[in-house]
Amino acid sequence: MAVRIKKGSALNVLNMTPLIDVVFQLLLFFLVATRFAAEDRELDVMLPAASEARPLMAQPRELFVNIDHQGQFFIQGRVVSGDEVAQILRQAAADNPAHQSVIIRADKRVQLDSAVFVMNACNQAGIFDYKLTTSGEDN
Repeated sequence: MAVRIKKGSALNVLNMTPLIDVVFQLLLFFLVATRFAAEDRELDVMLPAASEARPLMAQPRELFVNIDHQGQFFIQGRVVSGDEVAQILRQAAADNPAHQSVIIRADKRVQLDSAVFVMNACNQAGIFDYKLTTSGEDN
């Protein structure tokens, strides 16, 4: 004798399509958001070592200025000239006068003049909260 099991009607009513759509949208959102957050740290720069270096804690008001081994300046993923660096720093200081912070990521093979140029441009723009990053490893 065969045993018959009665299935409830709840599974026939439950539509999974909206749930799958929401999960897919969340996945896309997080993929795009993490892509933009990592943009300033993508440039392959060999940072100099410092024994007292601490991990960088990025805050929303920080502006990253990357300097590669050839002395080229990169801001927000694009190559800029020295004059453009000064203009961008002046605009950032005007947009956020009290809390603007600049992080300078200079390759250890670049001449010190490039990093000093950015620091001087920060001072001229009225930004006194700037940092030169290091890797924290002794090489």
